[in-house]
Amino acid sequence: MRARTPIGVAMVVGLWLAAALAVRTDREGQTLAAAEDQPAPASEASAKFVRVGIIGLDTTHCATFTKHLNDPDAKPDVSGFRVVAAYPKGSPDIESSLQRAPAALQAMRDRNIEIVDSIEELVEKVDVVLLETNDGRPHLEQVLPVLRAKKPIYIDKPMAGSLADVVAIFEAGKKYGVPLFSSSCLRFGEEILAVHNGSIGEVRRATATSPFRPKKETFHPDPYFHGIHGIETLYAAMGTGCREVARTVEDGKVKIVGKWDGGRVGTYLEAEGYGGSAEGTRGTAKLGSRIPYREQVVAFVGFFRTGVVPVEPEETIEIFAFMDAAVESRRRNGAPVRLAPLIEQARADARQPLAELDK
Repeated sequence: MRARTPIGVAMVVGLWLAAALAVRTDREGQTLAAAEDQPAPASEASAKFVRVGIIGLDTTHCATFTKHLNDPDAKPDVSGFRVVAAYPKGSPDIESSLQRAPAALQAMRDRNIEIVDSIEELVEKVDVVLLETNDGRPHLEQVLPVLRAKKPIYIDKPMAGSLADVVAIFEAGKKYGVPLFSSSCLRFGEEILAVHNGSIGEVRRATATSPFRPKKETFHPDPYFHGIHGIETLYAAMGTGCREVARTVEDGKVKIVGKWDGGRVGTYLEAEGYGGSAEGTRGTAKLGSRIPYREQVVAFVGFFRTGVVPVEPEETIEIFAFMDAAVESRRRNGAPVRLAPLIEQARADARQPLAELDK
């Protein structure tokens, strides 16, 4: 099993000692400059904080994250950050997004958060960015102005609408020297973090559950929306190293079995709720059923403070390859599908959009 850096809450908790510090990092995650030359909005001229911008107001995460970040009594692990501006455009052809957007927009206005007309305008007003557009398909296009502006960014799930776009986003981050990461919130639950950090030794077998796909969502490969929660839980426990995936249906529910290096096995099961279990060399553990939104905020705040990503690009790429392999296995009536060729093809497919960056 590949060694992994612990990502427990202790790693990202710390007092925000330099009140005017804006986190701007180079490729290695080293702090480059303070932000005393970046004035706060006039309404809060005396406040010193890192200014957060949001792209996309068509997910409930926007309100949840803003509540935690803008809380005047925020605990030290998330203090020192404020959502100050948002670009509202979401997903025009996803029904759930259209339904959420008006209320989310009004909630932001009620909090005196500035609504801007473009991402280019947004990045001029903020230090770090949360990409929250519910639809993964426009994420590559939306992330590029942020990277060009050298602003660290957290990209909510799904990171993109295809594995090739996931690869392209990470490569663009390297090109512009800007740190970024993406994840489901599920990997940050206390029980899952404990397993990830070695509480039961090397994980030999794990099973994770989540809902699979909203019935009316047809624009992404089918595991990308809700299945990704259980699959990311699985990866938080197992780590990278999955070689092949086979997808079947049992009792009307999706079952995806991955075979890892060293004979380890990870299984995703479609279910109404979230959870799972893991078996390691030193015992067994539950993977948790609570949705840890606050812990997700702690994780990306820690990332913004340090430039250290809690999920490596290679792991996120493999998660998307796992999901694409499951889609292909379904097409092949349950036959196993190897991940490596899918990743190789995605890297080739990513070259064209990356070439466009130099024009």
